[in-house]
Amino acid sequence: MTDNANPDPSDEPNWRQPVGILLILFLLLIWLGISVNMIDWIGSWNFWLQLPVYIILGIAWIYPIRPLLIWMNTGSWRHFPQNKENGASDET
Repeated sequence: MTDNANPDPSDEPNWRQPVGILLILFLLLIWLGISVNMIDWIGSWNFWLQLPVYIILGIAWIYPIRPLLIWMNTGSWRHFPQNKENGASDET
């Protein structure tokens, strides 16, 4: 059994995860509400026109949530911070 006297500070829980989960649930409910309200309109179309719409609606919800997932893990709304030792900057 290993005694870890110096735990990694990044392992400590923070407030962003529970807040982020609640925001994700809220955004998904809004997305589902919009999608369900479109069912009557889309349902009158031909099957081959409906198919791509439902595929897009089923996949596209992740794009607005991606920045929220990044924020939950890093505290930044942008991509993961770059390593400044390599000369890269996170101020883009």
